[in-house]
Amino acid sequence: MDRRSFIKKSALAAGSAFLYPRVSSCKPIPSNGKSKVVQVTDLSEPLSSNQVAAFLDKGMCSLFNCDNAIAAWQQIVKPGEVVGLKVNCLSGYGSTHIVLVDTIVERLKEAGIRKNDIIIWDRLSKDLEDGGFKIQDQKNNVRYIGNELLGFYDDLQVYGSVASLVCNTVVRECDCIINLPLLKDHSIAGLTMSLKNMFGAIHNPNKYHLNIGDPYIADVNMLPSIRKKVRLHICDAIEAQYEGGPSYMPHWRWSMNSLLISTDPVALDYYGWQIIDTKRIEMGLKSLKEVGREPKYIATAADASHHLGTNNPDRIEFLHLT
Repeated sequence: MDRRSFIKKSALAAGSAFLYPRVSSCKPIPSNGKSKVVQVTDLSEPLSSNQVAAFLDKGMCSLFNCDNAIAAWQQIVKPGEVVGLKVNCLSGYGSTHIVLVDTIVERLKEAGIRKNDIIIWDRLSKDLEDGGFKIQDQKNNVRYIGNELLGFYDDLQVYGSVASLVCNTVVRECDCIINLPLLKDHSIAGLTMSLKNMFGAIHNPNKYHLNIGDPYIADVNMLPSIRKKVRLHICDAIEAQYEGGPSYMPHWRWSMNSLLISTDPVALDYYGWQIIDTKRIEMGLKSLKEVGREPKYIATAADASHHLGTNNPDRIEFLHLT
């Protein structure tokens, strides 16, 4: 960043901080030494945009022990930051819901983030378009871009078994990433959710599906620019898929009408795994472990070498709100 850009950004941040002061009604988390996972469910059919906003607000307030949603968002982002929303549009129709993304954009703006400091991004622009998003790369508005538009940072990032280039959206553009994965089965990795969604940030995800993605999925999340920038995970479980993923398979999907929210991707994925297995058994299928697709990378992500979160249910506070 040159001197002029630095001064301009600093001034904007200072001005925004004055306009959007921090709200003191939030308590630090986790208050009891546990990771918190909040599931919010609204069984209305179909869900309206107002209902999605209401149960997103309820989940954020619960996660951050706040009495209003803007206060919760101000614990995640601050004015002057560039915030990236990592959606999952690989399966086209069964993508991160536009209504959820639009609601989050509005909450970010209410929390003091300028619209031109918000980027909705995914692996490819085509994926975004298949998911119903319109590509928009003008810097005076919210941007919708695939990785090919900004390319990948030249320096290889390495951790454990992984060596990858990370997209410039993460490395150069964004100060903060909010992860918006889906809850669904994956025919190779067992589960695709928070941790697996970060494969969309690297140039060579095809190399890291061996051994049910273990330890590769955990290692990708340890790459420095990913680990230090991802702050929040909001899993879109408005519809979920218990078999046949990651492709869109409507006969294996169900309306769950839920969001799962946490700052701990390991705890979140652990509970997502339990939900998928419960549904599989309900529908007469074997568990992921029984079919040889146990997502062991979740435990790897929690081990002493990674410490990305916890998969120990005794160390997770799980709240289900309706």
